[in-house]
Amino acid sequence: MRTPNFWPRAGSRGRVVPATALLLALSLSALIVGCGTAAEPSADRSDESAPADSAASPVGVEVIAEGLDAPWSVAFHNGTALISERDTARILELGLDGGTSTVATIDGVSAVGEAGLLGLAARDARLYVYSTATGGNRIQRYPIEGAPGGLRLGEPTLVFDGIPAANYHDGGRIAFGPDGMLYVTTGDAGNPGSAQELGSVSGKILRLTPDGEVPQDNPFPGSPVYSLGHRNPQGIAWDDDGTMYAAEFGQNTWDELNIIEAGGNYGWPEVEGLGGGDRYIDPVQQWQPRHASPSGIAVYDGSVWIANLRGERLLQVPLSDLGSSTEHLGDRGRLRDVVVGHDGTLWVLTNNTDGRGDPQPGDDHLLRFTPDSD
Repeated sequence: MRTPNFWPRAGSRGRVVPATALLLALSLSALIVGCGTAAEPSADRSDESAPADSAASPVGVEVIAEGLDAPWSVAFHNGTALISERDTARILELGLDGGTSTVATIDGVSAVGEAGLLGLAARDARLYVYSTATGGNRIQRYPIEGAPGGLRLGEPTLVFDGIPAANYHDGGRIAFGPDGMLYVTTGDAGNPGSAQELGSVSGKILRLTPDGEVPQDNPFPGSPVYSLGHRNPQGIAWDDDGTMYAAEFGQNTWDELNIIEAGGNYGWPEVEGLGGGDRYIDPVQQWQPRHASPSGIAVYDGSVWIANLRGERLLQVPLSDLGSSTEHLGDRGRLRDVVVGHDGTLWVLTNNTDGRGDPQPGDDHLLRFTPDSD
């Protein structure tokens, strides 16, 4: 596990608080649980040890579905889970027996590298879909038709397009905020400088109406940009107070957990991780990429939960102490998404078939995770 040597107080710009670290060797074959702070990067492999200063939480894990192909996102329609598959461009419906059926195959998806069929969000019997097409990334809206067990998608409406696309750094997470607006994460699409350009929608978090228009109260008049200076954010979530959190892939040094402020600049490519100045907003926690690579996040039971790819763990960051963390699910491989299920538990997507993992029998899985079960 990795947490930062320093972290700013929530909402601060450049103020940092020192923290200590304890190191404990990771077990690669057992559930990994730890809490503490991270070592600085080093030339050897000693920083692969995990600090731990709290006991493991008892966990319960159940496989809900298996045999998924590079799954990316989970959304719920009237209690039914819908799952996107990045490379097949399929949207699957999860049946009561754990089986899946194809709701639709999205037309025009260009699945190369990290691009393809990515984020989903469901609202008012309509499914919002983020995908990569030949002309860039786009958001489409589909009416959800039929009954559970036989759901299908109607004809699409284009909500927003022109988001720069590349084989890497496509962002792709979409979610409705507590204000009813649609929030969208975009990557820098291999052009780091664009993250600082207000005229570009790459390297940003966007805020749109459900119809894809620019809300009048956006921080930059006439612009869909809500925050800028992001490299490749893939997780957004809100707590009960409406505070927005985002997880972001760094390059070589630090991945980030940020509190998102309207109009905030998070520094990329000028700063990766803590900058310590007043110009950019510092993360509330950071990790070395090989121990994290955070994708989807959720707020659940007083914590931010973060699905990690290279780090192969589900990280729990308590809202009451954003500089600390506890690890879970260290034996399931790469984790792509975590959502709060309709049943009040956490649902987690593994991602071992995405071309970078080590698939095991049955991969990929959708898991039900209950942190406090026996």
